[in-house]
Amino acid sequence: MQTSFTPEQLEKRALSEANDVLRKCVHCGFCTATCPTYLLLGDELDSPRGRIYLIKDMLENDKPATEHITKHVDRCLSCLSCMTTCPASVNYMRLIDTARIHVAKTYKRPFMDNLVRKMLQMVLPYPARFRLALTGARLFKGLAPVLAKLPGCKPMAAMLALAPAKLPPRGSADEIFPHKTFTGSRGRVALLKGCAQSVLDPGINDATIRLLNRRGIDVIMPKGEGCCGALVHHMGNETKAVTQAKANVDAWMAEVEGEGLDAIIITASGCGTTIKDYGHLLADEGDYAQKAKTVSDLAKDVTEYLAIAPIEAADKKFGLKVAYHSACSMQHGQKIINQPKDLLRAAGFDVVDVPEGHICCGSAGTYNILQSEISTRLRDRKVANIEAVMPDIIATGNIGCMTQIATGTKIPIIHTIELLDWAGGGPKPKALNEVKTTDQ
Repeated sequence: MQTSFTPEQLEKRALSEANDVLRKCVHCGFCTATCPTYLLLGDELDSPRGRIYLIKDMLENDKPATEHITKHVDRCLSCLSCMTTCPASVNYMRLIDTARIHVAKTYKRPFMDNLVRKMLQMVLPYPARFRLALTGARLFKGLAPVLAKLPGCKPMAAMLALAPAKLPPRGSADEIFPHKTFTGSRGRVALLKGCAQSVLDPGINDATIRLLNRRGIDVIMPKGEGCCGALVHHMGNETKAVTQAKANVDAWMAEVEGEGLDAIIITASGCGTTIKDYGHLLADEGDYAQKAKTVSDLAKDVTEYLAIAPIEAADKKFGLKVAYHSACSMQHGQKIINQPKDLLRAAGFDVVDVPEGHICCGSAGTYNILQSEISTRLRDRKVANIEAVMPDIIATGNIGCMTQIATGTKIPIIHTIELLDWAGGGPKPKALNEVKTTDQ
């Protein structure tokens, strides 16, 4: 694709990178075959190729974002399926991130849209605030159908509909987690506590700690670590994303430069994709640039980390068919495809793939709130494909996918690490209390 950025524009890193990305695009259209929004809506402007044309025109001519452009940029899930498909290796992620930052700086959103986005940025990244918000949401959950019919209130309705009827008790993993120190330790890792996940399902981190401890690995949770920045970054709030990333880099580098770290373990694949990109996000942040690259290099999804060691076959079978849902941030963002399935099979589970496994479930961070109608259609499509293989349970590695899919099916959905912990001697996940197993 030909571009016409001026030399002055190309002095800015974001535009220089956008120029490089745009020039790689050959208009082949392969991306349209795997783009969820194009498959549903059939609009070229809701495909990666169509958005690329809109973004190119906006950035080259330094135009403020319009309502028209913003609508199509907002509809992108950032599932990155197009990047897996693209034969020209177009880094669409860089381009859509740049577009979102430009939209945030130049477009004045309608009042309700702006209010909801600010509310999400002020609540979701902070576990205490999020827990309080969910507690309040339970009281007003019945208002969701009414709000859905009011102008500009569909996101509010979606938030209430997604709020769990009951919150799980707090987990044992917190900032003062009393980690075990093993004689002859096989490793020392930091575990990302996370924000939304630590409230919605704290058992995931607890299972991770138990499993790693049984393998003789020290697990620490550094003070000062917080939200990875993915949520605000995907809303175009670059300043806040950089601030949150720096706080995490400081927390983890204190451990790296102290007793050392073999890895930074992440149990939410959406966070993993963002943290592995810290080296790029903080490339212009002076002393943070190299430290951020170090952090990115250390970041590992928990299944990625476990797969490094030889996998020991289980001495028992559970008699459970597990449909493995590969989160977009796992398969497209981090290119982690076989490791989770291999670990589950080695642990004694019968693992099956899901038809159209490359298509997003519609969660995508806050997408199921901000674009609830499209999100629901994608969820229903995903659930239909999962139910077609008639599994006993669903496994995945991302809390957003777990929350999204659970609203559309009665099949238990569990984090991969909870199944691996159970197979290795940990407690049976509560979600499986009603599921019969052979356990032989």
